[in-house]
Amino acid sequence: MHLTQSTDLALRLLMLLGTRNERRSSAKLADVLNVAPQHMAKIVQRLRRLGFVRTSRGRGGGVLLAEGVLDRPVGEIVRALEGPGEAVDCDHPPCPLRGGCRLRGALRTAQDAFIASLNTLSLRDLVADPSGPVLVSLASPASAAQFPPEEGI
Repeated sequence: MHLTQSTDLALRLLMLLGTRNERRSSAKLADVLNVAPQHMAKIVQRLRRLGFVRTSRGRGGGVLLAEGVLDRPVGEIVRALEGPGEAVDCDHPPCPLRGGCRLRGALRTAQDAFIASLNTLSLRDLVADPSGPVLVSLASPASAAQFPPEEGI
């Protein structure tokens, strides 16, 4: 299965936020994850709408992981980010093989198995060792010292 770039970046952002319980500016997150600030802002807003992060504006503002997200299954997060779509779209344009094709069902089964396998992990599992120390180094205040103070999202 293939995840969209937006889902990939959203998962990375959630992992980064999961390492420390502190607000981070959208601009700082964009810098750490090497993403255009405008793209990061869209990802943050999408995560906010889905209830995965909380945001606030102003000098003390930023992005914070929402309550309970660390314990959410990764497959559930991916399903929310990717939406209910199927691996193939047999309806647009209409496929002439729709009536007798088994591919759509097989891909739907594979997609469900993919999500089920991700559901064996929580976001907390993704930020545990050995990934944890790398994420902490990216999220550390020491690395933030080279950047100007956060100005909100």
